[in-house]
Amino acid sequence: MPADLAVIGLGHLGLPLAQAAVAAGIPTLGYKTGPEAGSLTAAELRRMLSGGFRTAAGPAELGRVRTAVICAPTPRGADGTLDLSQVEAAARTLAARLRPHTTVILESPVHPGTTEEFLRPLLEEGSGLRAGRDFHLAYSPSRVDPGNRDFTPANTPKVIGGLTPACTESAAAFYSRLTDKVVRARGPREAETVQLLETNFRHVNIALVNEMAVLCHDLGVDLWDVIRCAETKPFGFHAFRPGPGVGGHGVPQDLHDHTGRTGRTGRTGRTGRTLRMVELAQQVNNHMPQYVIQRAATLLNEHGKSARGARVLLLGVTYKQDLADQQGSPAQEIAIRLMELGASVSYHDPHIPSWSVLDRPLPRADSLYEAAADADLTILLQQHRTYDLQGLSVKAQLLLDTRGATPTGAAHRL
Repeated sequence: MPADLAVIGLGHLGLPLAQAAVAAGIPTLGYKTGPEAGSLTAAELRRMLSGGFRTAAGPAELGRVRTAVICAPTPRGADGTLDLSQVEAAARTLAARLRPHTTVILESPVHPGTTEEFLRPLLEEGSGLRAGRDFHLAYSPSRVDPGNRDFTPANTPKVIGGLTPACTESAAAFYSRLTDKVVRARGPREAETVQLLETNFRHVNIALVNEMAVLCHDLGVDLWDVIRCAETKPFGFHAFRPGPGVGGHGVPQDLHDHTGRTGRTGRTGRTGRTLRMVELAQQVNNHMPQYVIQRAATLLNEHGKSARGARVLLLGVTYKQDLADQQGSPAQEIAIRLMELGASVSYHDPHIPSWSVLDRPLPRADSLYEAAADADLTILLQQHRTYDLQGLSVKAQLLLDTRGATPTGAAHRL
């Protein structure tokens, strides 16, 4: 069966889109751009295959679809800028097979201007076609929230910004098959900036509540009780919760690495312009793993123990509850810092069967309760639903809860 849709990039962005398309009855072709971060259960894969999903046997198949959505990852490079190399590779692969009247949509997180100034030239030069005349081009920010069963692609509004009004309508016609509501932006730059605002909103508010966590600890105030009370306000407040750091794939962007015209190197340049609030939020959030270490060392010291030689058990090393994804998880840095202090580190996570830090495999606790009872300090980094936190608080010699998930008084909270 010929595919109507090609999803280029089958990671954390592409797989949910492909699943939503298959559920909507759209024959879907998946094309990998590199090592993918997404994962499917066997049951999910069977449902997709039976619903019309298949992976491409080769790039030639990309030339036989009506709509192509690029979902390639854009990780931070070594210099802190967004790495567009996988977007570039996907664009070049697609351009060589691009047919007239195809709708091309970018969903990868990028800086404002990338669709027009980076993706468009690649597609036009590689295909000989003109965007807005021979094929449609648009941007749509991804709104994937992994593991969230309440908000799925079907009931999450989709923002569309096309190069021309016709491009916007073509992309909107596609997404209206997947979601209940389509929101039209003025253009691709506005749609790209929606992604920027939504991601930065999360990081800035997490930074605020992380600072509140440090302040409340110094004041002897129960921050989680403060949040519980504050979120009863029906207007002007949205509850965020502190933690040991901020993981996930949506990295904050303060625009210091943005340029008005993007080159072909796969990376953006610099203009010197910055969002000061976002820059400060990054500093706050990046400090949280170190703050966890400080609290851990203090707790050990208060109980007559030193971090050097202490047995420390880390619980939950993924970035999000009940997911196997470790992208950006603060657990890595926390483990490294503990090891630098001379602690003996082990871990438990029902979703991570093996874990290496600095190319060294860390021992995985088989019996959770026995490991917690044996450890000098247990640190809860992620509150997976399988954890019996009341039982753990009884078994553990010393428990540091970085998520505020344990019953009041059952552990030392962040």
